[in-house]
Amino acid sequence: MTYGGFRYTSFMKPDRLYPLSHAPIHFHFRHSPADFVVTEIPLYDFSGEGEHLVLKVRKKGLTTWQMLELFSSHLGIRVRDIGYAGLKDKEAMTVQYISIHKSYEEALKSFSHPAIKILETTRHDNKLRIGHLKGNRFFIRLKKVSPTDATKIDSLLKWIAENGSPNYFGWQRFGREGDNFETARAVIEGKKKIRNRKTRDFLMSAYQSHLFNLWLSKRIELSRLFDGLKPAELKEVFVWNDDIIKAVHKEPHFFKLLPGDVAQHYPHGKLFTVSELHEEALRFKARDMSPTGILPGEKAKQATGLAWEMEKEFVEEVPAKGGRRYAWIWPEKLEGNYKKEEWHYELHVTLPKGSYATVLLEMIANRPIREV
Repeated sequence: MTYGGFRYTSFMKPDRLYPLSHAPIHFHFRHSPADFVVTEIPLYDFSGEGEHLVLKVRKKGLTTWQMLELFSSHLGIRVRDIGYAGLKDKEAMTVQYISIHKSYEEALKSFSHPAIKILETTRHDNKLRIGHLKGNRFFIRLKKVSPTDATKIDSLLKWIAENGSPNYFGWQRFGREGDNFETARAVIEGKKKIRNRKTRDFLMSAYQSHLFNLWLSKRIELSRLFDGLKPAELKEVFVWNDDIIKAVHKEPHFFKLLPGDVAQHYPHGKLFTVSELHEEALRFKARDMSPTGILPGEKAKQATGLAWEMEKEFVEEVPAKGGRRYAWIWPEKLEGNYKKEEWHYELHVTLPKGSYATVLLEMIANRPIREV
């Protein structure tokens, strides 16, 4: 595929282009326990019986690892003996679940820490494992929001509730300076050595995430072109068959599928290749499936046909296990409440596991919101 010199301008970095082209919305956002609350949603109901004690824990000012180390030290067990489903932010109030063997129930009664509170306990048959998580419920307070911008946010939330949002990796994925993928590239090219395996694996994962974001940004750009131009105009931009241009242009969803895309049943299920474009576009609009982007690496399933022509630009040999990630998600139970007296906008939203609330905020703001 080639472009005919036409490009959309954007307020965002090139690795995170968003669907809408509104002027930037300005508000103050900072991670803090008062303004950013994350509540974990378990993948399944706990059985209420079994060998493992499941704790519903509230923490603030601690990473998940720091919290686990505190429990480990108190109980005299290894951190790896404690089960957990996901990692949660440090600069937030977070509620999540961990599991320990029931034999430590008595010792747990004397546990106390000012930043940790055990809210509930129950039993379950199995130890919690990473990924045993349906999603997360977020409460986010935005400050210094004018009444005019609050109205704009209300309108944007309606669009997102109806159409969904891109599933970028957030800036947190790329380290404090936002450039750890560059270190990863230097390792891949043999210009730098990292002996610690965990650090190396983390860097490779960040590099995969960076390539995914670049691919998704390019697909958003393509979708914006199809959203803004007529088929006759698109012929001047894309060297594609006329029938393909017309078929893609007719798709009912903003994010345009391409023949050969690798899609996945939503919100979970098997991967498959898009062949019947019209039928799959209708399923996508109905939220039955979603296209995926590649995380380059070993055994990663690749797109074919026209979709591969775009994807191959972002496929590199990364020494890590590859995979696919949803390109598009649907935030659920999206609620906005403006408090005019304080100029505060309060947002409640449920996101699938692995999705970033800060990405949703960037889409609303149409500008970077990274804290410096």
